[in-house]
Amino acid sequence: EALARQVELIYKSLGADGNSFQPHIAFGANAADPHHRPDGTVLKDGDCVLFDVGCRKDYYCADMTRTLFYKYADDEARKVYDTVLRANLAGEAAIHPGARFCDIDRAARGLIEQAGYGPYFIHRLGHSIGIDVHEPGDANTANTDPVLPGNVFSCEPGVYLAGRVGVRIEDLCMVTEDGVQILNHYPKELQVID
Repeated sequence: EALARQVELIYKSLGADGNSFQPHIAFGANAADPHHRPDGTVLKDGDCVLFDVGCRKDYYCADMTRTLFYKYADDEARKVYDTVLRANLAGEAAIHPGARFCDIDRAARGLIEQAGYGPYFIHRLGHSIGIDVHEPGDANTANTDPVLPGNVFSCEPGVYLAGRVGVRIEDLCMVTEDGVQILNHYPKELQVID
């Protein structure tokens, strides 16, 4: 909970109006719950640390998820991370005017399935965002609507191995006249922190 409060203070110091939602910060096995709420869990060596955060500025919402590792990442965690990163990049590469939400989801989900983690990607690829954090227009397997220039939505594949590790990488994507602009700029490569 202290980290969640710190996130809001950082956003305000940078000129934001505050959080766009209560930050989701989870360590280790708790990160395998996609919307774990902050609690008293103690960080241990080798834990993944999942940060799902966003601020509000001039009435508009932001959203981003990054997963880091504390002290080290074991081989399985590295494989999961690499799979999720490749899925994130594939989803984003599939975005262009006229692409269907379901095909964007399929581009990311297919990579996760090929790696053997299909059953552990347990949510849609993304959600539209604007004045509200979650607006109509999901990137999921059932939405055949095409994306249009000006649409903003998340691309957030994840793999959640219960009791072990959870990895999600989320960017906000704005459809342009000829492709996509990724609105988040925090690095996505695997990071191990001390």
